[in-house]
Amino acid sequence: MNSFWQQQWGNNSLMAYAIVVGIIVLVWLCRRFLSSALAGLLFRWLGQVLTKLERSQFDSLIIKPLERFVLVLVLTIVLYRLQFPDILNFPVYQFNAQQILHAIGKLLLIATLTSLLLRAIDFVAILLEQRANHTPDLSDNQLIVFFKDFFKVILVINSILLVLSFVFGFNIGSLVTGLSIVGAAIALALRESLENLIASFIIFFDKPFITGDQVKVNAITGVVEKIGLRSTRIRTEQKTFVTVPNKQMVDSVLDNLSLRSERRADIKLELSAAATPAQLELLLTRIRALLQQPPIIHATVLLSEIRSGAVWVEADYYTAPLPLEQFNLLREKVNMQVLTVVHESGLKWPEPK
Repeated sequence: MNSFWQQQWGNNSLMAYAIVVGIIVLVWLCRRFLSSALAGLLFRWLGQVLTKLERSQFDSLIIKPLERFVLVLVLTIVLYRLQFPDILNFPVYQFNAQQILHAIGKLLLIATLTSLLLRAIDFVAILLEQRANHTPDLSDNQLIVFFKDFFKVILVINSILLVLSFVFGFNIGSLVTGLSIVGAAIALALRESLENLIASFIIFFDKPFITGDQVKVNAITGVVEKIGLRSTRIRTEQKTFVTVPNKQMVDSVLDNLSLRSERRADIKLELSAAATPAQLELLLTRIRALLQQPPIIHATVLLSEIRSGAVWVEADYYTAPLPLEQFNLLREKVNMQVLTVVHESGLKWPEPK
């Protein structure tokens, strides 16, 4: 029996193949248990920060990529212990099969580790967002979204450099030096993208607006839904979704409508010049009384112009920054009341020319 397991095939004994296959099958069958156990250890290690309510989210994000990483790691380790069979080590262009398989193993290992770390970044972002929701400053939420994308980009770039170094054998030092020469030309070609990236940092630290603010920039008015590395997404009043480069958001004149201290409405009345001074005085008095009702804060009413065929009465009033729907209802109510006063005062509209 021992002689059977000691038989050589492809530079390895049958016992070595059996052990490798057994380990792979065992890890495959126990992959869920192993990943859950590792996730539990990691969760307990982070117990100072995390709470029990977050365990389900932690598992949903971490378990799957952790399973893949453990499988690839074990597969790489056990297969590396075997001697590669000479009969299978055929050349492929400038490489042989063994080198190609080693490169594929390293590529899978880096890819699964990157996937796991990306999920970890997502979980940290969710955790920070939950805590930021308990603070009154909404800028914390947009900073979390921004830096989540930022760190993901940095992680992917580093993963690509690792692939170039360990899989394709590039010298990263000389590669970075060479890229720095080409970098100037690339920077010129991507100047607008770099300007948008710099503008995104200006937005986050200067805070002219945050996610959820209603803004007006150029001819676009809407609510900011997301601030990214390159652009800002705005939901317009027509419910369209507009993408504005961050450079325009910084360089253009931007009106943050959410930061207004008051809302203003105007009333303009063109009346017949046949109106008597007493009628006009009564009209002005009654309109002033109307505009003293809450939620109006202060108002101005005056006889603004006198022409040959008409007189003009103008008024403006201010309220607290009410929601637009509530403000429009107030305007409609005030306009109806003013129209009623005009008719009750016996005033006429100008004759059509």
